[in-house]
Amino acid sequence: MAAALTVLLNGCLLQTALCGTTEVFIPKTIEVLSGSCVTIPCSFDVETRYESDVGGTCRALWKSDKQTVVFNSSNPKSSTIQGELKGDLTRKDCSTTLNNMRPEHSKEYFLRVQCNNFRHSFLNHKLHIAVTDVPPAPTLTPSTLKVEEGTSVSLKCSAPAPCLSHSPALTWSSSLGHIQESLQENQDRTKVQTSVLTFTASHLHHGKEISCTAVYNKQDGSSQSASTSLTADISFAPQILSSYDCIQTADQLNCSCETVGNPPPALQWYLDGLPVNHSDRFAISSEPLNVSGLRSIITVSQPQQMKLSTLLCNSSNSLGSTTQRDNLKAHQDFVMLLVFIPTFVVLFLVICGLLLVIRAQRTHQIVHKSQTFTSGEANEVPNAEEEAIYTNVKELR
Repeated sequence: MAAALTVLLNGCLLQTALCGTTEVFIPKTIEVLSGSCVTIPCSFDVETRYESDVGGTCRALWKSDKQTVVFNSSNPKSSTIQGELKGDLTRKDCSTTLNNMRPEHSKEYFLRVQCNNFRHSFLNHKLHIAVTDVPPAPTLTPSTLKVEEGTSVSLKCSAPAPCLSHSPALTWSSSLGHIQESLQENQDRTKVQTSVLTFTASHLHHGKEISCTAVYNKQDGSSQSASTSLTADISFAPQILSSYDCIQTADQLNCSCETVGNPPPALQWYLDGLPVNHSDRFAISSEPLNVSGLRSIITVSQPQQMKLSTLLCNSSNSLGSTTQRDNLKAHQDFVMLLVFIPTFVVLFLVICGLLLVIRAQRTHQIVHKSQTFTSGEANEVPNAEEEAIYTNVKELR
């Protein structure tokens, strides 16, 4: 009995291997945008005895039920859904493109192959076509981005391409690096448009939204788009910004220090090498600068009495630390210079004023003497003339 079953089983397996089976290979479901086309990847196989019957007389029919034919490859223009047979039935390729899909076309479909001596409906393998008014959002891989600065990053954006003649165009929100596009095939032979963005992570990318947009062009010339985005989380050592500044007067010293880093850094002030905390003489305040930054302000009362020389702003997190040094003696010299300059200017103006007064007085004296000398000469000239006339007249006489 066992031997008989073994022979029967071997016979069945041998028949399957030699004779083949009649089956179709199509996806289980395809999602397509309304107003666009759908390309159905399709192939079939038949038993060996029907191989010779699959020839030029064959045609492919797509049916929504046993009675309703929506597409007939032998008369595509008169079909309910117009399209085109892309495959070669003699090679058992039944790939078909259906155009201008509408929401009412969201149904299950099966293939029927009709030849002169071979006819078969593949009822056990049906395709569900889902027609949507909104395009599917692209997929980002990985879905999150959390790396350290300096890491090489590759982000892959994928969008279904159900209509091969109108594949979606993929664009990135910003050109961070190299972009490579390709059309890939899934296991069920459906197509997907991909775009890979490769760049080196930088602290400048931290907190930045990176998005990929898929633009679907419809057959009527219109288009629709959908986007997917992620926020970059880049870890980097702290940096002290160039806005570090100190202002010193005779009574106070005010210094501000701004830093960025991820994880958010901590700030510590040092005066002459010793850590400084908030107290009556040292007022320290902090506030967030942004998602990864911090601003700290220190106010030192009566800095002249303390004879300070250096002030340090130290920023640190788990990835490192950095320090900004400030020379307080230079600030003190600058304050003295600010006091000296106004005093010098006042003295200079006073001296200039005195010189102007002295010059004015001297000018006035010179003018007065000149006027006096001129009036004296005017009085003496007529007397001389009179004397000359008198002398001449006397001599004539």
